[in-house]
Amino acid sequence: MALPYKTRRRLSLLILLIGLPLYIVVAVNVVGLFDRPPIWLELLIYIGLGILWALPFKAVFKGVGQADPDAPDDDARN
Repeated sequence: MALPYKTRRRLSLLILLIGLPLYIVVAVNVVGLFDRPPIWLELLIYIGLGILWALPFKAVFKGVGQADPDAPDDDARN
């Protein structure tokens, strides 16, 4: 079942404003539990975690920056 455009927009905003900062805090705390790895490995871990968080939300973010496809056209009203 596809989510309507407005729902996807609101959900994506919620994910970015609340979910992403929480995910960052969790990722930093989890990486902090281990001895500090070399900087290149730590960078790879954070890049991997940065990509990993977005994968489940791909369908939510898809097309959110575009115009509302459900909105009536201005030309159709005339």
